[in-house]
Amino acid sequence: MTPPVFDDAFRARFETLLRWRRDVRRFRTEPLAEGLLDRLLLLADLAPSVGNSQPWRFVTIDDPARRAAVIANFERANAEALGDYAGERAALYARLKLSGLREAPVHLAVFADLHPDQGAGLGRRTMPETIEHSATTAVHTLWLAARAHGVGLGWVSILDPATINADLDCPADWHLIAYLCLGYPVEEHEDAELARLGWQARSPLSARLFRR
Repeated sequence: MTPPVFDDAFRARFETLLRWRRDVRRFRTEPLAEGLLDRLLLLADLAPSVGNSQPWRFVTIDDPARRAAVIANFERANAEALGDYAGERAALYARLKLSGLREAPVHLAVFADLHPDQGAGLGRRTMPETIEHSATTAVHTLWLAARAHGVGLGWVSILDPATINADLDCPADWHLIAYLCLGYPVEEHEDAELARLGWQARSPLSARLFRR
């Protein structure tokens, strides 16, 4: 098979995709187009993984009772997190919309199977955490694929992961990597909401690049 050629036009479009990828919190409630979620998950499944282990485990949550348990989990954790701030930071934190759990039509939990049979342990002897890293690449791949299809994705990290496995009836040795909301966004911006609201602006690459 002849390999594809990624020309300047494609590279420019890809850069645009990266710049317009956002962590979405405000969703329209309408469902995704028929078959689109399955298409996005097939694309996410193309992500690289250590030893070709493909340790990610995708769990869709449709049951109202399970969704309610996750929302309650978030609300408890969010209230506790507010206590870590004081003054203007606390006031700003209280105004932030940090999840789209009630509006998003799709709830998706992404786990890493810490002991997958696939891959036979290749590449994990000295760095077993590459299992979790691999599952995270699947999340990022899904994020870009979703944005390319006009779908917003929000990563809900303010959760107590200890109860999620039980709430979703998942094996205890699956490690929660991400709880995601997906749906069509209410609005789209090139800049991140946290930057717009004054929580944290992006810093230049030079602050994170070291040469040896």
